[in-house]
Amino acid sequence: MRFGCGRQATLPGPLRLDGGTLLSPVDIAYETYGTLDADGGNAILICHALTGDQHVASTHPRTGKPGWWTRLVGPGKPIDPARDFVICSNVIGSCMGSSGPASINPATGRPWGMAFPVITIRDMVRAQAMLLDHLGVTRLKAVVGGSMGGMQALSWAATFPDRVAAAIVIASTARHSAQNIAFHEVGRQAIMADPKWRGGDYYDGDPPAAGLAVARMAAHITYLSEAGLTEKFGRRLQARPGKQDGAKSFGFDADFQVESYLRHQGLAFVDRFDANSYLYITRALDYFDLAEEHGGLLANAFRGTATRFCLVSFDTDWLYPTLESRNIVAALNAAGAPVSFVELSSPYGHDAFLLDAPEMNRVIDGFLKGGR
Repeated sequence: MRFGCGRQATLPGPLRLDGGTLLSPVDIAYETYGTLDADGGNAILICHALTGDQHVASTHPRTGKPGWWTRLVGPGKPIDPARDFVICSNVIGSCMGSSGPASINPATGRPWGMAFPVITIRDMVRAQAMLLDHLGVTRLKAVVGGSMGGMQALSWAATFPDRVAAAIVIASTARHSAQNIAFHEVGRQAIMADPKWRGGDYYDGDPPAAGLAVARMAAHITYLSEAGLTEKFGRRLQARPGKQDGAKSFGFDADFQVESYLRHQGLAFVDRFDANSYLYITRALDYFDLAEEHGGLLANAFRGTATRFCLVSFDTDWLYPTLESRNIVAALNAAGAPVSFVELSSPYGHDAFLLDAPEMNRVIDGFLKGGR
């Protein structure tokens, strides 16, 4: 199975990974919007979440859907290509054109599969830095991301502080909790238990669609809130042709509307994502612990930095609750780094940063303008 990618750069590398291996060459799929100023001062890097991609403000080539953050990026929006040179790349390990398990291993001429090296969030950031070098971007006006994208933004500020003027971290965390790791392990086991997974060597046949769909269903629950699910579905039953509305089947079809919704989310996901990539990226998330990378103290990651920080959390996000953002703010304060923080109210849970959030847009717009 191949996935569309748009623009792609093949960089010679090698890229030294945290796991100790070298990756070469390094393919990075990306999109850019706008024009880089002569002084290079208007570049903004947007980092995507776990199952996201580089099509932040352009039509997805596989699904035909609009870009995933057109509410934030576009004409008249806080990040405007008429003013900003916007870059968004597919992370390594993913499946939308960047090097990952679905891409071709030059040593064998076949997809990497599970021979692809395990990667980390910091590895993703180092690969992005290679892309920026390729594009002639030496310094970023800002790096912006939500969820896993926020982890990348934090890692950018810690790994390349001289290249980042500002970091906007939304609905994110500085380390993955035991609960988050547990949810990911359920998803990985669902994929690996699918007979079609075949140890990751399925690219010449049918992918493990059933296992990947279950993994997506389990993860999708964590992106929502109880209040949002109750408001949208409650305990309402699914209407069926030939059946009285609201009648139970007394079987194991999708009786409840929320069951039907989750099944739809799972089935739609397998058409656009690779199961092995899901394994690799969830493992990268689980390994993320910025304090561990800096002697066990999170403040050490930001000492001496000149980067300005803006953190945003949502009150119904139980995947990365507000406490996680407050812990980052405390570390930034301890390091003497300039930081703004706001908790916003939303019924949408973790996914709020991707949905209609005018307050978030106002916060980001004000923060970016405040740095001019």
